[in-house]
Amino acid sequence: MEDDSEPEQSSWAYLPDVCLRHVFHWLDDRDRSRAALVCKKWSCAMDSGSLWRCRTITFYGQPSRARTLEFQSALWYTKKFGKYLKHLEIKLSNPYNTPFIKKFQVIMKGLLSHLGKCNSHLVSLSIKYLELDYLIWKNVVRAQFIKSLAAFLKRMSNQLDYLNLKGARITLEEGCELLNSLSSLTNRSFISEINIEDFFSLHLSVYSSALFHQTMSKFHRLTILTFNYNCISDELLDILREHSSHSLCTLNIKCHIHDPHGQVVSGMSWANLAKRAPKLNVNFFFERVMKHDHLARILLVEIPVRSISLRSCYFSDPDWTMRPTLTNLLPAYWHGLQFPISNGDMQSFLEAIIGSTFVSQIILIMSNKIMVRIYTAQDDSTEEEQLLADIYRKFKYLIDSELNYFVITYPMV
Repeated sequence: MEDDSEPEQSSWAYLPDVCLRHVFHWLDDRDRSRAALVCKKWSCAMDSGSLWRCRTITFYGQPSRARTLEFQSALWYTKKFGKYLKHLEIKLSNPYNTPFIKKFQVIMKGLLSHLGKCNSHLVSLSIKYLELDYLIWKNVVRAQFIKSLAAFLKRMSNQLDYLNLKGARITLEEGCELLNSLSSLTNRSFISEINIEDFFSLHLSVYSSALFHQTMSKFHRLTILTFNYNCISDELLDILREHSSHSLCTLNIKCHIHDPHGQVVSGMSWANLAKRAPKLNVNFFFERVMKHDHLARILLVEIPVRSISLRSCYFSDPDWTMRPTLTNLLPAYWHGLQFPISNGDMQSFLEAIIGSTFVSQIILIMSNKIMVRIYTAQDDSTEEEQLLADIYRKFKYLIDSELNYFVITYPMV
């Protein structure tokens, strides 16, 4: 006898669209394209805007056929799903020559142009580490890219809430042109978070620029600002106090040894800003700026410091000693002080902390804890582990009795 019953459908056929979209969320573009061919229901679910609101587009510098397809894929995605975008991140990884940069500039021009016409939802844009001061960025290509980006920022200025251009490395004039694009329609910007760390080229004394001060005066709702110490001045602090004190919560400030950081900033300017912005926290990141007199000039008592990170990688100065830095910073900033120390300084650093009666007493009173991480590029971390073992044996009597001492070695391979 023939079986006239209908074939049993897979349980996937009964899944609600919201469940399908959740599953499709974890697929890459290639798998999504294949899934859309399964049936009409899956194809309709794949066109849901919720799947395409966040996007990271990476352009890899190493030449290959697969890498070439990335340029085509970026444009295809923008034209098909760009109208849904809310968060866009562009990554440029290891660009290797001028023709590649030229191709990247052309693709970005088309991508930004199309997004500017079709998208009304974009609130977050990140394009990091462009490094426009590299020689592979020829002047014409560089100027065309900045022009395209400035036009896009101008078009998106009323809706963008977050902008990250970290590592752009451009001139003062070019940088202010891009930032001014955010306020060109209304002469003021209400973007809440900007990251312009390493945005300007090295060695620029941005703090003395009237053009930069005029540009920053157009931002009226900043909540988080990430930038370099070579931008800090009394004028900038007064601008932040006047225009963003009601919203300002966080300043992340990087101070690099190669950036100018000898300017005099008044403690009164910091005090006035902190008074008007009671929620303000300031995080400092020092790279190879380790001398106590330099730090003392920057870390004024009026600053509402939340954390301080001192990185000593490749720092070498025969006249530098750790004791004044530790003995002066630890009492005031013990709650947020971090020392990511390079391997060459590790032994002297730990011995300075554990072996100094004054410093160890501060640690015992305030936190009773020492945590150390050593990062090494070698697969074999025997040497680093031996160093830690030697330090432990030398101070075993103190560590075992009074300290919460935790150390670990990370092979970075």
